[in-house]
Amino acid sequence: MGSSAASADLVFFVNGKKNVVQNPEPELTLLQYLRSDLQLTGTKLGCGEGGCGACTVMVSFHSPDSDTTQHYSANACLLPLCSLHGMAVTTVEGIGSLRTRVHPVQERIAAAHGSQCGFCTPGFVMSMYTLLRNSPTPSDEQLDTVFEGNLCRCTGYRPILDAYRPFTKGGGCPLGAECCQNKNKTGVQNGHPPSNGVPVENGAVPNDTDELNGSSENGTKHTGVSYDPSQEPIFPPYLKLEGPTLHTQSLVFVGQRVRWYRPVSLAELLDIKKHNPDCKIVVGNTEIGVEVKFKKQQYPVLVTTTHIQELTSVQRLQSGIQLGASVTLATMDAALKDAIKELPEDKFRVFAAFVEMLRWFAGHQVRNVAAVGGNIMTASPISDLNPLLLACGATLTLVSTEGKQREVKMDHTFFKGYRQTAVLPNEILLSVLIPFSQKNEYFLGYKQANRKEDDISVVNAGMRVVLDDTAKVLDLSLAFGGMGPTTVMATTTMKQLQGLTWNEELLNKACELLTSDLPLDPGSPGGTTEYRRSLTVSFFFKFYLTVKQKLQQQAKPPVAAVRSSDRVATQPLERGPVKGFQWFEVSPESLSPNSALRLPVVHESAFKQATGEAQYTNDIAPRQGELYLGLVQSKKARAKLVRVDPSAALAMPGVVDYLSHTDVPGSNIWGLLEKDEEIFASKEVVHQGQVIGAILADTLANAQRAAQAVVVEYDVMEPIITIADAIQKKSFYPLNLLVSNGNVEEALSRAECVLEGELHVEAQEHFYLEPMVTIGYPTEDGGMELACSTQSIAFIQSAVAGALGLPFNKVKVRARRLGGAFGGKETRPAMHALPVAVAANKHNCPVRCTLERDEDMLMTGTRHPYLGKYRIGFSSAGKILAYDVKYYLNAGCALDMSYQVSEKSLIDSDQSYNIPNVRAEAHLCKTNIPSNTAFRGFGAPQANAIMETALTQVACHLNMAPDKLREMNLYKEGDVTFFKTVLTQCNLRRCWDDVKAQSKFEQRRKEVDLFNSENRWRKRGIAVTPTKFGMGFFDKFLNQGAALVNIYTDGTVLISHGGIEMGQGLHTKIMQVASQVLDVPLSKIQVDETMTNVLPNTTATAASVSSDLHGAAAVDACNTLKQRLKPIQAEHPDYTWEQTIAAAYFEKVVSLSASGFYKPPGVGYNLKTGEGLPYLYFTFGSACSVVEVDCLTGDHQVISTDIVMDVGKSLSPAIDIGQIEGGFIQGYGLLMLEQYKVQGDGNLLTRGPGSYKIPAVGNIPQSFNVTLLRESGTTKAVYSSKGIGEPPMLLASSVLCAVYDAVRAARIDEGLNPFVPLNTPATPARIRMACSDRFTRLYEGAEKKSGKTHWFVDL
Repeated sequence: MGSSAASADLVFFVNGKKNVVQNPEPELTLLQYLRSDLQLTGTKLGCGEGGCGACTVMVSFHSPDSDTTQHYSANACLLPLCSLHGMAVTTVEGIGSLRTRVHPVQERIAAAHGSQCGFCTPGFVMSMYTLLRNSPTPSDEQLDTVFEGNLCRCTGYRPILDAYRPFTKGGGCPLGAECCQNKNKTGVQNGHPPSNGVPVENGAVPNDTDELNGSSENGTKHTGVSYDPSQEPIFPPYLKLEGPTLHTQSLVFVGQRVRWYRPVSLAELLDIKKHNPDCKIVVGNTEIGVEVKFKKQQYPVLVTTTHIQELTSVQRLQSGIQLGASVTLATMDAALKDAIKELPEDKFRVFAAFVEMLRWFAGHQVRNVAAVGGNIMTASPISDLNPLLLACGATLTLVSTEGKQREVKMDHTFFKGYRQTAVLPNEILLSVLIPFSQKNEYFLGYKQANRKEDDISVVNAGMRVVLDDTAKVLDLSLAFGGMGPTTVMATTTMKQLQGLTWNEELLNKACELLTSDLPLDPGSPGGTTEYRRSLTVSFFFKFYLTVKQKLQQQAKPPVAAVRSSDRVATQPLERGPVKGFQWFEVSPESLSPNSALRLPVVHESAFKQATGEAQYTNDIAPRQGELYLGLVQSKKARAKLVRVDPSAALAMPGVVDYLSHTDVPGSNIWGLLEKDEEIFASKEVVHQGQVIGAILADTLANAQRAAQAVVVEYDVMEPIITIADAIQKKSFYPLNLLVSNGNVEEALSRAECVLEGELHVEAQEHFYLEPMVTIGYPTEDGGMELACSTQSIAFIQSAVAGALGLPFNKVKVRARRLGGAFGGKETRPAMHALPVAVAANKHNCPVRCTLERDEDMLMTGTRHPYLGKYRIGFSSAGKILAYDVKYYLNAGCALDMSYQVSEKSLIDSDQSYNIPNVRAEAHLCKTNIPSNTAFRGFGAPQANAIMETALTQVACHLNMAPDKLREMNLYKEGDVTFFKTVLTQCNLRRCWDDVKAQSKFEQRRKEVDLFNSENRWRKRGIAVTPTKFGMGFFDKFLNQGAALVNIYTDGTVLISHGGIEMGQGLHTKIMQVASQVLDVPLSKIQVDETMTNVLPNTTATAASVSSDLHGAAAVDACNTLKQRLKPIQAEHPDYTWEQTIAAAYFEKVVSLSASGFYKPPGVGYNLKTGEGLPYLYFTFGSACSVVEVDCLTGDHQVISTDIVMDVGKSLSPAIDIGQIEGGFIQGYGLLMLEQYKVQGDGNLLTRGPGSYKIPAVGNIPQSFNVTLLRESGTTKAVYSSKGIGEPPMLLASSVLCAVYDAVRAARIDEGLNPFVPLNTPATPARIRMACSDRFTRLYEGAEKKSGKTHWFVDL
């Protein structure tokens, strides 16, 4: 097997069709093959590292030994194509289609409003489909955990879970008897009389609402949710028949750079290892795949060990369970669970700890393919399994290339250094033996991560103790991950605690010993060293209490009982099934007979998205001669370019050209307000990730590989990275702004109380699931057409015209739909679209650039980090008299939209509160990070967090209930804002009162206080927060919308408008308003993609006003057509719609095309003069959240969230509710979870889902209830509706303030000042250290005293 001869063809099935690939390329993944070779584009590339689930497929294989077929989900982006020999792959296209039949799994997620932008939807579909193939009636627990490897940025997850709840054994709503389906439709829902409302529970609507929930796009009806497993495709008979041959074939595949081996015996494996001593063993490719793709590692020889019996067997021996090294984590989990069912409790304690740890290890897609041996041999210092293996003393069996076997016990000597083990270079790990536990032996594992599901550990631990009958320690093992370059054992502590009795004295000594036993340098990789050290003693305290409780169960307990207030420390933060209700009303106003207005229709593309048939930019099929662009990005944050040498890259296979600033025919400078960015860096780079040049090649892989080979020499200069750096060095854009009202200084001087404070709000990555893509097509007239994933086609058009030196009318830009955007695709797509245009223009051929997730995150910017410094004056009764705030924005290396973001913060600095004296300043810091840009909410979420923190501080100072303080300062009808706008139709107080009633706030407050009085180490908090969000652009010219409506002679309607569909349901709402005006069903209406050559000069789709602007423009156009048709309808009242249109065209010769235009009256504001109207109206809302905090780890969970939102008279209630839930969860990510990490030299650490964690399914409130305010409306927007995309983000402050409330309770227990600011995101580290106690005080201040540079900085 040491030879290089290639073996038989690769044979596998995709969607029931046989695929034979001759000598496949070992570097090719299944995802690349599906999308490029088979043009099956339903499976998406979201991250490329197995962290988002967008590429989920089902893999099936038939076991000849057991004669059973097994199915498992996997990430196609990591799955090597070569690993699929003899297997069957099913993609989203293979289970159902709009052209054939829609599978119940696809139908449910679409019909239940579980798909918004839709880019993640095929992944969710395939995860659920795989679950049903294995468990046709899964349990609630299976449903709630199956999506741990899938991410969604849009929906907030609730509708996805609700969509699939009917498939479970319970088969229905988690509300049980309280479900609306079990009540009289005229009954009362949570105190709200439905009036003529339509209560929607778990995605279902009552049957008398025109079967709305059973209608798909274009009115096509889809009914039924039942799942019949007997109707599923059978496993390919060919593979079942040939399986014994295919699975026993030794394979060798030879590629350009890599050779792939698949031995089928241990002897073959050892022979390959002998001839290729540096070969890499690969099972699931979950580690190696990431190293190759993102760390640019190259492994010339890969050997897969998935077909070697000795490495894939599971055996129960006398001493424990032996797992082959290639046994997957999923198989390991199943084997241990089987043993737990059969063994007595004192014998399976070790196994139980492993099962609990595996519960939080990655997602199903990774656990299904990753091997236990890979986890050991990778030797990651934060491995979740290695601390358990060390603590239990697992035994490894190793075999050398000479066939000699030896056993090695995993102990403190096993890990020799970073990624180094005691396994010799000529040895292979054969198996691992996990021992049974014994009587009086106690074993537990602990893990703390920023996100519970699918996140790497901050610190983890395995703890084992053996006691005698008097509770004296006979043996103790304490192993920790995340405390150094290897998994470590606290050997001194282990030794010195032996012989001691398991009591308080032992605990105190253990804490003292662990402090010295586990040192951690303040500048250590990973950062948060004080927190990590505190976790070691917190974990031990939990272990101590748990063992003590176990000892209490004995007939004669040898130790004192655990205090009742301490018992909760041993219990995990448990989650049950997510439940909730969604309430809205249908307006009683007269609607057209065929109108869909105000009804909860399904998103117009939902079924296409669920079947994988919805086309995104990168799904467009390549044209003949199309080339691919790979970007050469700066590795430095600030440097002069000394030399750029592409010669090595140009010599690589498939490379066509290298492009730089010298190839730009027009201007190399671009920008929004200021032309301050270069297409290609010419002399200097000003941020890491900046584009220096680009490689043009025949494939994307060749282009990316060659781009890495371009040699760049830098003359590095000292960068300015943080706000603190900018303040110190006075690095600001000359646009510092000030707004004020009243006399702030006088008010502060007269106030009874004045407090000062500051809050840092960190960056937030957009993390749209669809990375940026642009395809450029040269046109016959010397122009350029681009398909671009952008929110602003007009901006891209103008930027490309400038780069190519073309008039605007020769540049066309189009966008059909975006897989999420959130502001990040407004201006920043120009960074890759402009190089594409330059390349396509130079070579006169189509050129495509698809950013990898790490490239996207490295260059495109984020939400602006803020530092808010405030002074707040108030009376002893709680009336806020003055608010003085300074905002420092980290704008980055270019101005982009920072001015507009700061404007939003300044005007919204009052938030929902009537404060007579306000002064707000904004300072834009110029730094060497990528230009920060627009993000959902602009600067309002940052201003909101700062204001709500200030109010929390005031409430603590006055010892006043925070809800009372907020309530007494709320705006009310007729109040005048500090920017001189009179509040009319102000429903803020109604939302506040309703959400308090809906959430039963007063009762919950008492329950929270009682819980906190009874528990020391677990605290709950509750908070209500409001939002007042203004709608409109300050720049008057942006407040305009356009639409073109065409009616065809068959009666169908095609609408083009100036907005971009990116999941927010804009197209659906446009269709609904058109159906109302024209009185035609949705089945007759379609919305076209957005194009600059159809509608010119379009405003970016942003600021939550696109439905207002383009919806009103569509109404205008439809009304024009309606007036043209009115004479015909009057003359022939009995005509059908189709007959009327035919008569209009053939008989009356009436134009059936009309353009519409709309501009809101009077909107436009000059911040410098304070003149004008900044907003047309306000959207109001309130939320109440209850949280529970583990004071020992800083972990938290959201028990419940209730939201009442004033959306006026909703155009599309289901879509608005989806926006509310999704916006709230995204706001939760900003404030509580998403930690963006940059080092002091500008190096970005968080470049993908492996390191940057957005909310997952386990982060959403366990009870999530949304009500659209009753009897609301505004006369100022289309059909009395209101914009809704951004306001719900601000309601996530209810979670932050609830955590403040819980932390306050913990600090009061310790006799501390109840208030401490929580910089956001309020990660477990920040929450834990805020809950100061005897454990944290062992380490507090160590980082500051050291004076050492932290691993990452606050931007």
